[in-house]
Amino acid sequence: MKNELKKTLKPIQLWGIIVGMVISGMYCGWNYALEFTSPVGFIIAILIVTVFYTTFMFSYAELSTAIPHAGGPSAYASKALGKFGGFVAGFSCLVEFLFATPAIALSIGAYINFLIPSVPIVLAALIAYGVFVLINCLGIETAAKVELIVTIVAIGGLLLFIGAGAPHIEMNNILGGEVFKGGLGGIFSAIPFAIWFYLAVEGGAMSAEECENPKKDIPKGFILGIVTLVILALGTFFVTAGISNASDLSAMASPLPTALEGIYGAGLLSNAMSFIGLFGLVASLHGIIIGYSRQGFAMSRAGYLPKFLSKVNSKGAPVYSIVIMSLIGMIFVLTGQTAVIIVISCFGAVALYIISMISLFILRNKEPNLNRPFKVSYPIVPSIALVIALVFLVALTISNISTVSWVVGAYALAIIYYFVYSKMQGANTEELKEDFNEEIDVETI
Repeated sequence: MKNELKKTLKPIQLWGIIVGMVISGMYCGWNYALEFTSPVGFIIAILIVTVFYTTFMFSYAELSTAIPHAGGPSAYASKALGKFGGFVAGFSCLVEFLFATPAIALSIGAYINFLIPSVPIVLAALIAYGVFVLINCLGIETAAKVELIVTIVAIGGLLLFIGAGAPHIEMNNILGGEVFKGGLGGIFSAIPFAIWFYLAVEGGAMSAEECENPKKDIPKGFILGIVTLVILALGTFFVTAGISNASDLSAMASPLPTALEGIYGAGLLSNAMSFIGLFGLVASLHGIIIGYSRQGFAMSRAGYLPKFLSKVNSKGAPVYSIVIMSLIGMIFVLTGQTAVIIVISCFGAVALYIISMISLFILRNKEPNLNRPFKVSYPIVPSIALVIALVFLVALTISNISTVSWVVGAYALAIIYYFVYSKMQGANTEELKEDFNEEIDVETI
């Protein structure tokens, strides 16, 4: 096979990539939910989202061990739903990741601006983005080592924050005030920001081809990753909400250091928290670049995108996919609209989740003898994930009508591109299936 990725990842590195992709969601972004609902309403949203991600990741582990492919969801959907289904899943993944990255980069800019007010947020975001694009071009082994280090530091930062803030929690900040603010609609509006706590956790599947032993390593990395994230998400929310006024918290660009500043005053602790917070944001920026570059690589290799995107350099890095996809992400950094970008990213994520769970059900019936080294409790667990994902879609649509038109327009353009490009390439479903099956068989052997 040409254009192969190198197999170097161990379970601890996969765990680092998975947690790193997501951990920025603990440091910022989620707090915008308190503009729409109360802390109690947000707790409900968080619990619903946590149940979803737990059931989803166990189900996703079955798919990713049965089909350890760099395309992740596009590979699963292609095998279950055919070429068009694979394209829609892959495009949804790109929407999720390419919009998540600018939001994270802007948050990095906000944290740098907190430390050095003279540095503009957008400029800092673009510089940080560019630095980690270059690191990713050095290959997965280097990228994974960097990701593991910054992820561990970021986890340490959250534990420091929880330890410093927990003694000062005032339950009235959580349970007092307008408890039913926004009602059910407010909880629906808060769901995208609760999703932000876990968004991109499924990106570890795009590193499946680079695992030394994907059949064993993926379940270990996935399960340990989601357990780590659930603990950190709940701890971060309760401490931040418990030491801050909800209305003030909803407007904070860098909520954790700002919350500590409210207790201890401006100084060493809040500045240290802001500095460590950069590691969390960097971990996600770096990890998601790994994710969307592999998705672009896999979609190119499968015939969905131009072939040059599947070329790798001497380090085994899909350098063209890394650079081109990142330039697209940088364009959205220039908008400066973090909250809107988060919502658009969530639309892509939810579409991906629905397609992936439908693919699991179809493959269970269509290919019952498919080698599944890890099996989820079927059909209960994937059914819960699918139902909640559909609720997410309704919640996102109802609470973000003004953004829906942009999302629908993007998918319409993507579908037009798909049919035009497919016709130009003369690709057909059987060729694509053979391409996927050849890669999957190589992994199985």
